[in-house]
Amino acid sequence: MMDAFPLICHKNGGDTFAFQDGRKITVDQFLQDVSQLAALLPEQQYLLNLCTDRYRFIVGFSAALVRKQINLLPPNHTVSLIEKLSQQYTGMYCLTDTANEHLSLKIVSFPQFSGTNATKHLVPSFPSSQLAAIVFTSGSTGESLPYRKTWGGLVWSARAAAEILGVMSLPELSILGTVPPQHMYGLESTALIAMQGGLAMHAGKPFFPADIFTQLDALPRPRMLVTTPVHLRTLMTEYAALPPVEIVLCATAPLVPQLAIEAEKQFGAPLYEIYGCTESGQVATRRTAQTLEWRTFQGVMLRQDERGTWVSGGHVETETLLNDLIDLHSPQTFLLQGRTADLINIAGKRTSLANLNHHLNSIEGVQDGVFVMPDDKDGDVTRLMAFVVAPDMTSEALMQALRQRIDAAFLPRPLRFVDVLPRNQTGKLPREALQKLLSELEI
Repeated sequence: MMDAFPLICHKNGGDTFAFQDGRKITVDQFLQDVSQLAALLPEQQYLLNLCTDRYRFIVGFSAALVRKQINLLPPNHTVSLIEKLSQQYTGMYCLTDTANEHLSLKIVSFPQFSGTNATKHLVPSFPSSQLAAIVFTSGSTGESLPYRKTWGGLVWSARAAAEILGVMSLPELSILGTVPPQHMYGLESTALIAMQGGLAMHAGKPFFPADIFTQLDALPRPRMLVTTPVHLRTLMTEYAALPPVEIVLCATAPLVPQLAIEAEKQFGAPLYEIYGCTESGQVATRRTAQTLEWRTFQGVMLRQDERGTWVSGGHVETETLLNDLIDLHSPQTFLLQGRTADLINIAGKRTSLANLNHHLNSIEGVQDGVFVMPDDKDGDVTRLMAFVVAPDMTSEALMQALRQRIDAAFLPRPLRFVDVLPRNQTGKLPREALQKLLSELEI
């Protein structure tokens, strides 16, 4: 790796760095905001960045780098988790652009910058070995765990993604993301790729279909949508015609191929999926409408042993054991079979929850659905169950469709219809949220 990397790779100070509330923010303005915020930050080691605005988040993230502070990026912002982090990371303080009086740690409110008369600023560079962030796993399969990310590793990851997606051939590309920048996918694919690719990011984080449609349509072309399967499905259900884009990027859960094919038709653009995890960052991609096979980023290699599949090389700084079942075709190509924690065995037959979820969500009329294996209770036989959002379907019709797709041993007993599944901002279903849903319905 190089000894140091620049914060951003835009060519001119007058280039657009971000779109915020209908206005353009130039590179010079961004660098000035970073410099001014860095001067205001306290002399503490760890920054908990709770800014909801993507631009303000990146200004805070960058200012922390300037001050050689470490960004803490937990999977959620519950009071209990933040209090736990403050005990584990002495000297942690919070940067926020909303009211957070309920927190007991030191709070820095994001300042109101003038946004005018930006002067020329040099682009700062940081050692590749500088610890930039500690990111945490989502907790979807258990307790959230921390992983250290250097500035060099983050930069190599962003540049590798920019190359494999071909964004460098799209000058002045604008990026709209429906995922928060505090999440590894959101950080890599809506912020770092823009910073290292000389692109422009949208400061918002639209959630509802109408907001996604409106904000995407308002962005100048060329443009890219970075989203999740849940957001994509909801958006396509709501609108028959969508604003044209140059690239659609999707991650956090495997896409159903039919959805990918339809998305490419509606957007008039290729849709790529990113595969990765908090531990290693993004490591592979595929164009799902054309193939189910994943191909790793340049230099990234996979190998298998009795413990599972390991990833190394390229921007992956430390060889990492992946928590997924992988059918390895070559050191750089594979099929994804599901999470190792998702393996289930019923009546001597094996499958994964990911495989069952794939079949459930491929049924026409199903808006969202998930299979769950509840914990054993008092020696009772645990039965596989499912929650589904399908307002226009009957239980009988849904079960009949499932019988045509999966072995009878894996049919859910019971099958429960719900109005919505408790997904988090990245579309995942943390184990804790599912357990709460189970208890609320008295399963």
